[in-house]
Amino acid sequence: MWYSWVVPRFEPFAGLRYDTAIPLDRVIAPPYDIVDAEERARLADRHLANAIHVELPVDDPRTGLDRYQSAAAYLARWIQEGILQREAAPAFYAYRMTEPSGRTTTGVIGALATDPTGEDVLPHEQTMPKDTTDRLDLLRACRANLSPIWGLSLSPGVSKTYQPDGPPTAEATDDDGVGHALWVLDDRSVTDAISAGVGGAPLVIADGHHRYHTALAYQAERLAAGDVTGGWDSIMALVVELSEDQLSVGPIHRTLSGIPADLDLTETFAQWFDTVHVGPAEPTLVDAVADSDALALVTTSGLWLLTPREETYEEAGSDLDSSLIALVVDKIPAVTTTYHHDWHSAIDSVKAGEADAAVLIRPVTVAQIGEWAHAHRRMPPKSTYFHPKPRTGMVFRPLD
Repeated sequence: MWYSWVVPRFEPFAGLRYDTAIPLDRVIAPPYDIVDAEERARLADRHLANAIHVELPVDDPRTGLDRYQSAAAYLARWIQEGILQREAAPAFYAYRMTEPSGRTTTGVIGALATDPTGEDVLPHEQTMPKDTTDRLDLLRACRANLSPIWGLSLSPGVSKTYQPDGPPTAEATDDDGVGHALWVLDDRSVTDAISAGVGGAPLVIADGHHRYHTALAYQAERLAAGDVTGGWDSIMALVVELSEDQLSVGPIHRTLSGIPADLDLTETFAQWFDTVHVGPAEPTLVDAVADSDALALVTTSGLWLLTPREETYEEAGSDLDSSLIALVVDKIPAVTTTYHHDWHSAIDSVKAGEADAAVLIRPVTVAQIGEWAHAHRRMPPKSTYFHPKPRTGMVFRPLD
């Protein structure tokens, strides 16, 4: 049973999209928080209008503009020169991501109302401390939502309201081979159905918690300045139905560094888990265990399968691997935890001596996400990794 939640307001908007004469492959970019310096430089060199120039801007020594002024200047110039063109009417945007395996995720991009009370849009998991002033300064300068947050709708069957028909309006393929396709949905009967469908049940933030809080902060600023209503009352969001056939959820593995020399890590885990040593941490064995989505501990001296005991679940108050592992990690003094979306990078850190151990965790299921959402509970930090990631540049949302 759902709690007495206020349901979200989800509306179409007149977006900014790249001129169709520009190859979209060359101008889309990943979300800012998964781009390192090397990839940023490569994307910036790819095209003068690549979205990375506004999504993850840098200071411009040629003009003396700081990174936020630079992003605003890029955006204004693209609009003035017709590189970005405004939609003729408010619309929703059906958005499909197709992985190389053929698996698809289809959602809809629209303007999600930001509610200071937090009753209509719920966080999916606890967040790690993170500087939010960067995104706020960027929002102030550009006055636009550059990349969508990701929301999970608890409204059964809502995906039927935005199923695209016919060829996409725009499409691109990213560097990982994922296809991104966009359809403009501006028929009034369709937009009304989407608004009603998404507004029929609570929405849970899957990705973009900090950007949502940034939007709330900007909303508070505008209200304090005397602005009664405006585009700052909403944030661009990709809404996907919470269902097995629409979501790809991966694990976020852990590496542990700074473990005291006199601490036996396997014995520490054995306090809460049945541990089975399956052999040395040689590539073939590690590959097999990692590909099987097992819960495992990997050190330079070997590989152990971890099976939680009944009392472990009871003590954690949760059936999530992130909660179970925390029972051990939180009691190790001075340990540093690093998070990895790819188990290969976690294992490589151990091999390179950058970490003392890796903990490979199992992905959270869609059923677990639903159970936690309906119980009005936040998952522990770094419990889920939703993929593929929507690309910046498929559509922008100006606030003016």
